Amino acid sequence: MRRRLRAHICLPALLALTAVGLGSPTAAADPGAAGSPAPGVAATAAHYAQHSRIARDLGDRTAGSYLDAASGELVITVTDAEAAEGVRAAGARAELVLRSKAQLRSAMDTLQAKARITGTSWGVDPSTNQVAIEADSSVSARDMARLRNVAATLGDSVRIKRVPGIFTEEVLGGDAVYGGGYRCSAAFNVSKGSTRYFLTAGHCTNSASSWSATTGGPFIGTRVGTSFPTNDYGIVRYTDGSQPAGDVNLHNGSNQDISSAADAIVGQSVSKSGSTTKVTSGTVTAVNVTVNYGDGAVHNLVRTTACSAGGDSGGAHFAGSTALGIHSGSSGCTGTNGSALHQPVREALSAYGVAVY
Repeated sequence: MRRRLRAHICLPALLALTAVGLGSPTAAADPGAAGSPAPGVAATAAHYAQHSRIARDLGDRTAGSYLDAASGELVITVTDAEAAEGVRAAGARAELVLRSKAQLRSAMDTLQAKARITGTSWGVDPSTNQVAIEADSSVSARDMARLRNVAATLGDSVRIKRVPGIFTEEVLGGDAVYGGGYRCSAAFNVSKGSTRYFLTAGHCTNSASSWSATTGGPFIGTRVGTSFPTNDYGIVRYTDGSQPAGDVNLHNGSNQDISSAADAIVGQSVSKSGSTTKVTSGTVTAVNVTVNYGDGAVHNLVRTTACSAGGDSGGAHFAGSTALGIHSGSSGCTGTNGSALHQPVREALSAYGVAVY
């Protein structure tokens, strides 16, 4: 019988509950201390700035950027010598590649048109200049043959990997933040002027308009926006008068202050905080990821190797004090190797006109 992935809903994945809401005093801490040691490269503010600026300036003359695991350098892929000179002048390392961003996007368009199969995902891996395809255990032999046939027409611009488990939005009945009979995790507290909100997954906010911090407890917030599928983010306004801190819960008695937001870079280390698996660590492996959940496709996600489970949906993906994403789902976790997917947080911040603090 086909098993379907479920989404998990746990709100205070990043915040400790207090009498006035989900906020708690700030305590600086190493995110890796609460989970396994973070693999990958630690991204710096300069890396994020270069990644964003150079990629924007180059347009389709780049296929993206990544952090070199050995040297820690930011590597910008380019398709011509002139672009390579510009990258070096900007202080980054250039790498000449065969396929541009437009060519990789075209490959993903072909997959979307001809191989949109529940249980599959694909995204760009700039470090190999390929589209990395994953197929979970629910994909039948017949559908797998179809996927391989489509991939064969795209040559070595794509690669396919089978992964255990089933891609699903990770919502679960249980403890934590409650709405519509589900629990999810909160990602980040955000603000617009003096008004406070929290961000979580859109498949969570689709399920309920009012949210509580305890089972059957008073409502602490009301949904003011939700987007799923296609995107996976939602926003809830605090209505209980609380002014919670802008921290992520490290589940070890301390919290991580969040002071900025950025787009994740392939190769960097990342931490995930959720109400079920607490803090886990991993490496970013692909961007611009499409995942075909059973109830619709979501686009432009980020794939990581962090572990997650039911109830972690809506939780925080972050690196130090930098917010990166909102947990969407995964195909589960084998040992310490997971497949956690996140919605880039900057897109949600822009959509709702709010900011981390």
